[in-house]
Amino acid sequence: MRAALAGLTTRGRCLLAAGLAAALCSLVLNERDLLRVSVFVVALPLLVCWLTAATRVGLRAQRHITPSRVPVGGQAGVVLAVRSTGRLPTVGLLVTDGVPYALGGKPRFLIDRLPRHSGTRLQYAVRPMLRGVQQLGPLRATVTDPFGLAEYERELTGQSRLVVVPKVHSFASAPGGSGLGSGDDGSHRLSAGQGDDDAVVRPYRQGDDLRKVHWRSTAKRDEMMVRVEESPWRGGTTVLLDHRQHGHRGSGADSSLEWAISFAASACLHLHRYGHQVRLVTESGSVLVSDTGDGGHSDTMVLDALAALSPSHHRDISCPADPGGGQELIAVLGSATPEQLGALIRYRNRGARSLAVLLDTRAWGAQSPSVDPTGAATLLAGAGWGVTVARPDLPMNRVWSSLHRSGSRRDGTMITGAGS
Repeated sequence: MRAALAGLTTRGRCLLAAGLAAALCSLVLNERDLLRVSVFVVALPLLVCWLTAATRVGLRAQRHITPSRVPVGGQAGVVLAVRSTGRLPTVGLLVTDGVPYALGGKPRFLIDRLPRHSGTRLQYAVRPMLRGVQQLGPLRATVTDPFGLAEYERELTGQSRLVVVPKVHSFASAPGGSGLGSGDDGSHRLSAGQGDDDAVVRPYRQGDDLRKVHWRSTAKRDEMMVRVEESPWRGGTTVLLDHRQHGHRGSGADSSLEWAISFAASACLHLHRYGHQVRLVTESGSVLVSDTGDGGHSDTMVLDALAALSPSHHRDISCPADPGGGQELIAVLGSATPEQLGALIRYRNRGARSLAVLLDTRAWGAQSPSVDPTGAATLLAGAGWGVTVARPDLPMNRVWSSLHRSGSRRDGTMITGAGS
Protein backbone atom coordinates (compact mmCIF):
# COMPACT_ATOMS: atom_id res chain seq x y z
CA MET A 1 0.00 0.00 0.00
CA ARG A 2 2.88 2.34 0.81
CA ALA A 3 4.36 1.76 -2.65
CA ALA A 4 1.02 2.52 -4.27
CA LEU A 5 0.56 5.74 -2.29
CA ALA A 6 4.06 6.85 -3.33
CA GLY A 7 2.69 7.43 -6.82
CA LEU A 8 0.20 10.08 -5.74
CA THR A 9 0.66 13.42 -7.45
CA THR A 10 0.29 16.77 -5.66
CA ARG A 11 -3.32 16.90 -6.76
CA GLY A 12 -3.99 13.41 -5.45
CA ARG A 13 -2.34 14.14 -2.06
CA CYS A 14 -4.37 17.33 -1.69
CA LEU A 15 -7.59 15.49 -2.50
CA LEU A 16 -6.76 12.75 0.01
CA ALA A 17 -5.97 15.33 2.71
CA ALA A 18 -9.20 17.18 1.98
CA GLY A 19 -11.19 13.96 2.30
CA LEU A 20 -9.62 13.12 5.66
CA ALA A 21 -10.28 16.67 6.93
CA ALA A 22 -13.89 16.44 5.81
CA ALA A 23 -14.27 13.11 7.59
CA LEU A 24 -12.91 14.60 10.81
CA CYS A 25 -15.28 17.58 10.57
CA SER A 26 -18.27 15.30 9.94
CA LEU A 27 -17.52 13.40 13.12
CA VAL A 28 -17.18 16.60 15.15
CA LEU A 29 -20.32 18.19 13.70
CA ASN A 30 -22.24 14.91 13.45
CA GLU A 31 -22.98 15.51 9.77
CA ARG A 32 -23.76 12.20 8.03
CA ASP A 33 -23.94 13.73 4.52
CA LEU A 34 -20.50 15.27 4.92
CA LEU A 35 -19.18 11.89 6.03
CA ARG A 36 -20.49 10.24 2.86
CA VAL A 37 -18.77 12.90 0.73
CA SER A 38 -15.51 12.51 2.63
CA VAL A 39 -15.54 8.73 2.14
CA PHE A 40 -15.90 9.23 -1.62
CA VAL A 41 -13.15 11.86 -1.71
CA VAL A 42 -10.74 9.58 0.21
CA ALA A 43 -11.64 6.47 -1.79
CA LEU A 44 -11.17 8.12 -5.20
CA PRO A 45 -7.36 8.68 -5.08
CA LEU A 46 -6.82 5.30 -3.39
CA LEU A 47 -8.79 3.51 -6.13
CA VAL A 48 -6.95 5.46 -8.85
CA CYS A 49 -3.59 4.51 -7.29
CA TRP A 50 -4.48 0.84 -7.30
CA LEU A 51 -5.70 0.83 -10.90
CA THR A 52 -2.71 2.82 -12.21
CA ALA A 53 -0.20 0.62 -10.38
CA ALA A 54 -1.89 -2.52 -11.78
CA THR A 55 -1.70 -1.08 -15.27
CA ARG A 56 2.02 -0.36 -14.88
CA VAL A 57 2.77 -3.95 -13.93
CA GLY A 58 1.23 -5.27 -17.15
CA LEU A 59 3.57 -3.42 -19.54
CA ARG A 60 6.28 -5.11 -21.65
CA ALA A 61 8.59 -3.72 -24.35
CA GLN A 62 11.39 -4.71 -26.72
CA ARG A 63 13.90 -2.59 -28.65
CA HIS A 64 15.28 -3.44 -32.10
CA ILE A 65 18.11 -1.47 -33.79
CA THR A 66 18.71 -1.80 -37.53
CA PRO A 67 21.54 -1.89 -38.34
CA SER A 68 23.43 -2.47 -35.10
CA ARG A 69 26.62 -1.13 -36.69
CA VAL A 70 26.48 2.26 -38.44
CA PRO A 71 29.20 4.63 -39.74
CA VAL A 72 29.67 8.17 -38.52
CA GLY A 73 27.12 10.38 -40.28
CA GLY A 74 24.91 7.41 -41.15
CA GLN A 75 21.47 6.53 -39.85
CA ALA A 76 20.07 3.68 -37.79
CA GLY A 77 16.41 2.92 -37.19
CA VAL A 78 15.07 2.04 -33.74
CA VAL A 79 11.78 0.18 -33.30
CA LEU A 80 10.11 -0.03 -29.88
CA ALA A 81 7.48 -2.74 -29.49
CA VAL A 82 5.31 -1.84 -26.47
CA ARG A 83 2.47 -4.15 -25.42
CA SER A 84 0.10 -4.61 -22.52
CA THR A 85 -0.25 -7.97 -20.78
CA GLY A 86 -2.55 -6.83 -17.98
CA ARG A 87 -6.30 -7.17 -17.58
CA LEU A 88 -6.89 -3.43 -17.79
CA PRO A 89 -6.30 -1.06 -20.73
CA THR A 90 -3.53 1.49 -20.35
CA VAL A 91 -4.29 5.17 -20.83
CA GLY A 92 -2.04 8.21 -20.59
CA LEU A 93 1.23 6.36 -21.29
CA LEU A 94 4.38 8.44 -21.85
CA VAL A 95 7.34 6.44 -23.26
CA THR A 96 10.86 7.90 -23.17
CA ASP A 97 14.00 6.18 -24.48
CA GLY A 98 17.46 7.11 -23.25
CA VAL A 99 19.60 8.33 -26.15
CA PRO A 100 23.15 9.70 -25.69
CA TYR A 101 23.81 13.27 -26.71
CA ALA A 102 26.10 12.08 -29.54
CA LEU A 103 23.11 10.35 -31.19
CA GLY A 104 20.57 13.15 -30.89
CA GLY A 105 17.74 14.16 -28.56
CA LYS A 106 15.69 11.86 -26.37
CA PRO A 107 12.58 10.58 -28.19
CA ARG A 108 9.26 10.90 -26.32
CA PHE A 109 6.01 9.20 -27.32
CA LEU A 110 2.54 9.76 -25.85
CA ILE A 111 0.13 6.81 -26.14
CA ASP A 112 -3.42 7.86 -25.35
CA ARG A 113 -4.77 4.32 -25.04
CA LEU A 114 -3.09 0.91 -25.19
CA PRO A 115 -5.74 -1.87 -25.27
CA ARG A 116 -5.19 -4.89 -23.05
CA HIS A 117 -3.40 -7.87 -24.63
CA SER A 118 -2.42 -5.59 -27.48
CA GLY A 119 0.57 -3.52 -28.46
CA THR A 120 1.96 -0.76 -30.64
CA ARG A 121 5.17 -0.06 -32.54
CA LEU A 122 7.09 3.18 -32.07
CA GLN A 123 9.88 4.22 -34.43
CA TYR A 124 12.61 6.84 -34.46
CA ALA A 125 16.00 7.32 -36.12
CA VAL A 126 19.44 8.15 -34.71
CA ARG A 127 22.19 9.87 -36.69
CA PRO A 128 25.50 9.42 -34.85
CA MET A 129 28.10 12.14 -35.37
CA LEU A 130 30.79 10.67 -33.08
CA ARG A 131 32.59 7.34 -33.29
CA GLY A 132 32.26 4.94 -30.37
CA VAL A 133 30.25 2.18 -28.74
CA GLN A 134 27.00 3.84 -27.68
CA GLN A 135 24.31 2.52 -25.34
CA LEU A 136 20.64 3.26 -26.01
CA GLY A 137 18.31 3.06 -23.06
CA PRO A 138 16.90 2.36 -20.65
CA LEU A 139 13.35 2.63 -21.98
CA ARG A 140 11.05 4.14 -19.36
CA ALA A 141 7.26 4.43 -19.27
CA THR A 142 5.28 6.93 -17.19
CA VAL A 143 1.66 5.92 -16.49
CA THR A 144 -0.87 8.53 -15.37
CA ASP A 145 -4.60 8.45 -14.78
CA PRO A 146 -7.11 10.74 -16.56
CA PHE A 147 -7.63 12.79 -13.40
CA GLY A 148 -3.92 13.38 -12.81
CA LEU A 149 -4.11 11.95 -9.28
CA ALA A 150 -1.39 9.26 -9.62
CA GLU A 151 1.74 8.83 -11.69
CA TYR A 152 4.09 5.85 -11.85
CA GLU A 153 7.35 5.32 -13.75
CA ARG A 154 8.70 1.96 -14.77
CA GLU A 155 11.74 0.73 -16.71
CA LEU A 156 10.46 -1.43 -19.54
CA THR A 157 13.75 -2.60 -21.04
CA GLY A 158 17.44 -2.09 -20.44
CA GLN A 159 20.19 -0.83 -22.72
CA SER A 160 21.01 -1.86 -26.29
CA ARG A 161 24.41 -1.58 -27.95
CA LEU A 162 25.00 0.50 -31.06
CA VAL A 163 28.47 0.45 -32.61
CA VAL A 164 29.35 3.67 -34.44
CA VAL A 165 32.26 2.79 -36.72
CA PRO A 166 34.59 5.22 -38.52
CA LYS A 167 33.54 6.50 -41.91
CA VAL A 168 35.21 4.48 -44.67
CA HIS A 169 36.33 6.21 -47.85
CA SER A 170 36.76 4.49 -51.19
CA PHE A 171 40.28 4.37 -52.64
CA ALA A 172 40.59 4.11 -56.39
CA SER A 173 44.16 2.85 -56.89
CA ALA A 174 45.16 -0.72 -56.15
CA PRO A 175 47.73 -1.21 -53.38
CA GLY A 176 51.28 -1.70 -54.54
CA GLY A 177 53.83 -4.14 -53.26
CA SER A 178 52.41 -7.52 -54.02
CA GLY A 179 55.76 -8.89 -53.07
CA LEU A 180 55.96 -11.26 -56.02
CA GLY A 181 57.96 -10.27 -59.04
CA SER A 182 58.83 -6.68 -59.77
CA GLY A 183 56.69 -4.62 -57.45
CA ASP A 184 56.08 -1.10 -56.38
CA ASP A 185 58.11 -1.76 -53.28
CA GLY A 186 61.27 -1.72 -55.38
CA SER A 187 62.15 -5.35 -54.69
CA HIS A 188 62.60 -8.09 -57.30
CA ARG A 189 62.24 -11.80 -57.00
CA LEU A 190 65.17 -13.26 -58.95
CA SER A 191 66.08 -16.84 -59.68
CA ALA A 192 69.63 -17.43 -58.53
CA GLY A 193 70.04 -20.46 -60.71
CA GLN A 194 69.34 -24.14 -60.40
CA GLY A 195 70.06 -25.45 -56.94
CA ASP A 196 70.20 -21.97 -55.35
CA ASP A 197 67.57 -20.35 -53.15
CA ASP A 198 65.43 -17.61 -54.61
CA ALA A 199 66.30 -14.17 -53.31
CA VAL A 200 64.31 -10.95 -53.01
CA VAL A 201 66.68 -8.05 -53.57
CA ARG A 202 66.60 -4.27 -53.90
CA PRO A 203 69.13 -1.51 -54.61
CA TYR A 204 71.65 -0.76 -51.86
CA ARG A 205 70.86 2.16 -49.54
CA GLN A 206 73.23 3.97 -47.24
CA GLY A 207 73.35 2.22 -43.89
CA ASP A 208 72.48 -1.27 -45.18
CA ASP A 209 74.44 -4.20 -43.77
CA LEU A 210 77.17 -5.15 -46.27
CA ARG A 211 76.79 -8.78 -45.27
CA LYS A 212 73.39 -8.74 -47.03
CA VAL A 213 74.87 -7.76 -50.42
CA HIS A 214 73.70 -10.22 -53.08
CA TRP A 215 76.78 -10.43 -55.31
CA ARG A 216 75.20 -12.50 -58.09
CA SER A 217 72.45 -9.90 -58.60
CA THR A 218 75.02 -7.10 -58.27
CA ALA A 219 77.09 -8.60 -61.10
CA LYS A 220 74.03 -9.05 -63.33
CA ARG A 221 72.67 -5.53 -62.83
CA ASP A 222 75.99 -3.69 -62.49
CA GLU A 223 74.48 -2.09 -59.38
CA MET A 224 74.96 -3.03 -55.75
CA MET A 225 71.93 -5.07 -54.61
CA VAL A 226 71.13 -6.28 -51.11
CA ARG A 227 69.11 -9.27 -50.01
CA VAL A 228 65.70 -8.46 -48.52
CA GLU A 229 64.41 -11.89 -47.54
CA GLU A 230 64.96 -15.51 -48.35
CA SER A 231 61.34 -16.42 -49.06
CA PRO A 232 58.66 -14.68 -51.09
CA TRP A 233 56.57 -12.18 -49.18
CA ARG A 234 52.98 -13.27 -48.70
CA GLY A 235 51.22 -9.99 -49.27
CA GLY A 236 50.86 -8.99 -45.63
CA THR A 237 50.56 -5.31 -44.68
CA THR A 238 50.69 -3.70 -41.26
CA VAL A 239 48.82 -0.44 -40.69
CA LEU A 240 50.17 1.53 -37.73
CA LEU A 241 47.84 4.10 -36.16
CA ASP A 242 49.19 6.84 -33.95
CA HIS A 243 46.36 7.57 -31.51
CA ARG A 244 48.29 9.63 -28.96
CA GLN A 245 46.17 12.45 -27.63
CA HIS A 246 49.32 14.55 -27.42
CA GLY A 247 49.96 14.04 -31.13
CA HIS A 248 46.59 15.28 -32.43
CA ARG A 249 44.62 18.52 -32.54
CA GLY A 250 40.99 19.50 -32.83
CA SER A 251 37.94 18.12 -31.06
CA GLY A 252 35.00 15.90 -31.88
CA ALA A 253 34.41 14.49 -35.33
CA ASP A 254 36.60 17.18 -36.95
CA SER A 255 39.77 16.34 -35.00
CA SER A 256 42.94 15.03 -36.59
CA LEU A 257 42.60 11.82 -34.54
CA GLU A 258 39.24 11.02 -36.12
CA TRP A 259 40.73 11.74 -39.56
CA ALA A 260 43.61 9.35 -38.83
CA ILE A 261 41.23 6.63 -37.59
CA SER A 262 39.03 7.01 -40.66
CA PHE A 263 42.05 6.82 -42.97
CA ALA A 264 43.40 3.73 -41.19
CA ALA A 265 40.01 2.02 -41.47
CA SER A 266 39.76 2.88 -45.17
CA ALA A 267 43.30 1.59 -45.83
CA CYS A 268 42.69 -1.70 -43.99
CA LEU A 269 39.45 -2.42 -45.83
CA HIS A 270 40.97 -1.40 -49.17
CA LEU A 271 43.97 -3.70 -48.70
CA HIS A 272 41.81 -6.58 -47.53
CA ARG A 273 39.60 -6.15 -50.59
CA TYR A 274 42.68 -6.89 -52.74
CA GLY A 275 43.54 -10.03 -50.79
CA HIS A 276 46.14 -8.60 -48.39
CA GLN A 277 46.44 -9.98 -44.89
CA VAL A 278 46.19 -6.89 -42.71
CA ARG A 279 47.51 -6.23 -39.22
CA LEU A 280 46.38 -3.13 -37.34
CA VAL A 281 48.69 -1.93 -34.57
CA THR A 282 49.14 1.20 -32.46
CA GLU A 283 52.19 3.41 -32.02
CA SER A 284 53.05 1.50 -28.82
CA GLY A 285 53.13 -1.86 -30.62
CA SER A 286 49.73 -3.10 -29.36
CA VAL A 287 47.98 -5.31 -31.91
CA LEU A 288 44.34 -4.33 -32.44
CA VAL A 289 43.56 -6.74 -35.27
CA SER A 290 45.62 -9.51 -36.81
CA ASP A 291 44.30 -11.15 -39.97
CA THR A 292 45.17 -14.85 -39.94
CA GLY A 293 44.23 -15.27 -43.58
CA ASP A 294 41.40 -17.72 -42.87
CA GLY A 295 38.82 -15.55 -44.60
CA GLY A 296 37.20 -14.39 -41.36
CA HIS A 297 35.30 -11.17 -40.81
CA SER A 298 38.39 -9.00 -41.04
CA ASP A 299 36.50 -5.85 -42.04
CA THR A 300 34.12 -6.16 -39.11
CA MET A 301 36.99 -6.79 -36.70
CA VAL A 302 38.85 -3.71 -37.91
CA LEU A 303 35.83 -1.42 -37.69
CA ASP A 304 34.82 -2.68 -34.25
CA ALA A 305 38.35 -2.27 -32.91
CA LEU A 306 38.59 1.29 -34.20
CA ALA A 307 35.10 2.16 -32.95
CA ALA A 308 36.13 1.31 -29.38
CA LEU A 309 39.58 2.92 -29.59
CA SER A 310 40.24 5.70 -27.08
CA PRO A 311 43.05 8.29 -27.28
CA SER A 312 46.30 7.23 -25.69
CA HIS A 313 47.93 9.37 -23.01
CA HIS A 314 51.47 8.43 -24.09
CA ARG A 315 53.58 11.33 -25.28
CA ASP A 316 56.14 9.36 -27.32
CA ILE A 317 56.03 6.69 -29.99
CA SER A 318 57.38 3.67 -28.11
CA CYS A 319 57.67 0.65 -30.38
CA PRO A 320 59.46 -2.18 -28.54
CA ALA A 321 60.23 -3.97 -31.84
CA ASP A 322 59.59 -3.73 -35.58
CA PRO A 323 55.89 -2.73 -35.65
CA GLY A 324 55.51 -4.17 -39.13
CA GLY A 325 56.74 -7.61 -38.15
CA GLY A 326 58.83 -7.74 -41.33
CA GLN A 327 55.84 -6.89 -43.52
CA GLU A 328 55.06 -3.79 -45.51
CA LEU A 329 54.22 -0.95 -43.12
CA ILE A 330 51.82 1.96 -43.57
CA ALA A 331 52.09 4.37 -40.63
CA VAL A 332 49.45 7.04 -40.02
CA LEU A 333 51.21 9.50 -37.72
CA GLY A 334 50.10 12.59 -35.87
CA SER A 335 52.34 15.42 -34.72
CA ALA A 336 55.79 14.01 -33.96
CA THR A 337 59.30 15.39 -33.60
CA PRO A 338 62.33 13.66 -35.17
CA GLU A 339 63.32 12.50 -31.68
CA GLN A 340 59.94 10.85 -31.12
CA LEU A 341 60.32 8.92 -34.38
CA GLY A 342 63.66 7.48 -33.31
CA ALA A 343 62.26 4.21 -31.97
CA LEU A 344 60.07 3.68 -35.02
CA ILE A 345 63.03 4.07 -37.39
CA ARG A 346 65.45 2.17 -35.17
CA TYR A 347 63.40 -1.01 -34.95
CA ARG A 348 62.00 -0.92 -38.47
CA ASN A 349 63.39 -3.50 -40.89
CA ARG A 350 65.00 -1.49 -43.69
CA GLY A 351 64.49 -4.35 -46.12
CA ALA A 352 60.70 -4.02 -46.08
CA ARG A 353 58.75 -1.21 -47.69
CA SER A 354 57.76 1.53 -45.25
CA LEU A 355 55.22 4.28 -45.95
CA ALA A 356 54.06 7.11 -43.73
CA VAL A 357 51.16 9.57 -43.77
CA LEU A 358 52.16 12.57 -41.66
CA LEU A 359 49.26 14.72 -40.49
CA ASP A 360 49.92 18.44 -40.53
CA THR A 361 48.03 18.92 -37.26
CA ARG A 362 48.43 22.70 -37.48
CA ALA A 363 45.57 22.65 -39.99
CA TRP A 364 43.21 20.95 -37.51
CA GLY A 365 43.46 23.49 -34.71
CA ALA A 366 45.76 25.87 -32.96
CA GLN A 367 44.56 25.49 -29.37
CA SER A 368 48.05 24.20 -28.46
CA PRO A 369 51.44 24.35 -30.20
CA SER A 370 51.83 21.98 -33.15
CA VAL A 371 54.96 20.56 -34.70
CA ASP A 372 55.95 21.35 -38.28
CA PRO A 373 55.92 17.96 -40.07
CA THR A 374 58.81 18.92 -42.37
CA GLY A 375 61.50 17.72 -39.97
CA ALA A 376 59.83 14.36 -39.37
CA ALA A 377 59.16 13.90 -43.10
CA THR A 378 62.80 14.62 -43.95
CA LEU A 379 64.00 12.14 -41.33
CA LEU A 380 61.71 9.35 -42.55
CA ALA A 381 62.56 9.99 -46.19
CA GLY A 382 66.26 9.82 -45.36
CA ALA A 383 65.67 6.42 -43.77
CA GLY A 384 64.12 5.11 -46.98
CA TRP A 385 60.45 5.71 -46.20
CA GLY A 386 57.87 6.93 -48.68
CA VAL A 387 56.24 9.97 -47.06
CA THR A 388 53.23 12.16 -47.78
CA VAL A 389 51.76 14.97 -45.67
CA ALA A 390 47.98 15.15 -45.19
CA ARG A 391 45.69 18.05 -44.38
CA PRO A 392 41.94 18.11 -43.72
CA ASP A 393 41.16 19.92 -46.97
CA LEU A 394 42.64 17.09 -49.07
CA PRO A 395 40.43 14.10 -49.99
CA MET A 396 41.61 10.82 -48.50
CA ASN A 397 41.68 9.16 -51.91
CA ARG A 398 44.13 11.83 -53.05
CA VAL A 399 46.31 11.23 -49.98
CA TRP A 400 46.27 7.48 -50.69
CA SER A 401 47.27 8.02 -54.32
CA SER A 402 50.11 10.29 -53.23
CA LEU A 403 51.26 7.67 -50.72
CA HIS A 404 51.12 5.04 -53.46
CA ARG A 405 53.35 7.17 -55.69
CA SER A 406 55.83 7.88 -52.90
CA GLY A 407 56.17 4.14 -52.21
CA SER A 408 56.97 3.53 -55.88
CA ARG A 409 60.17 5.56 -55.64
CA ARG A 410 63.13 3.40 -54.80
CA ASP A 411 65.21 6.15 -53.23
CA GLY A 412 62.56 7.00 -50.61
CA THR A 413 62.03 10.47 -52.06
CA MET A 414 59.84 12.58 -49.81
CA ILE A 415 56.56 13.94 -51.08
CA THR A 416 55.73 16.87 -48.85
CA GLY A 417 52.04 17.14 -49.67
CA ALA A 418 49.22 15.06 -51.02
CA GLY A 419 48.76 17.51 -53.81
CA SER A 420 52.29 17.13 -55.13
